[in-house]
Amino acid sequence: MDELKIPNVVCKIEVYAAVNPSEDPDKVRLAVSHVILETDYQYKEGSIKATSNQLGSLAKIQETIKKHRTGRIYRRQMRFNTKGDTTWFYLNKQAAFVDVIAICEEAEESAMGPIKVILHSKDLDKVVDWLAPEMTE
Repeated sequence: MDELKIPNVVCKIEVYAAVNPSEDPDKVRLAVSHVILETDYQYKEGSIKATSNQLGSLAKIQETIKKHRTGRIYRRQMRFNTKGDTTWFYLNKQAAFVDVIAICEEAEESAMGPIKVILHSKDLDKVVDWLAPEMTE
């Protein structure tokens, strides 16, 4: 597989998902675990939070973006949501539960609420270029 080399940049990754009263927290944690690999999970105040300092923990999202050629959509969302050294995007929680990575442009696209992926880095451009590479046709 022609994996893009993970850039050597400092990046903090935070992933949040609300746990609705009708949802099983373990199932929401499972959905989050399908999105971000090798991470610590915390459940508090009605939400699951996962954090990582390893860009490689986003490898599954990156592979999905490459496979489905959806980099442009992710790049547009991350550009739109960038403030300083931080950007974010939403993923569909139900899709993640069945191990499918699907971006949401609006929180409302995910009926039970989205999974929010937040990236913090002084080298945000390198992170975005790695995560959602521009495809050459």
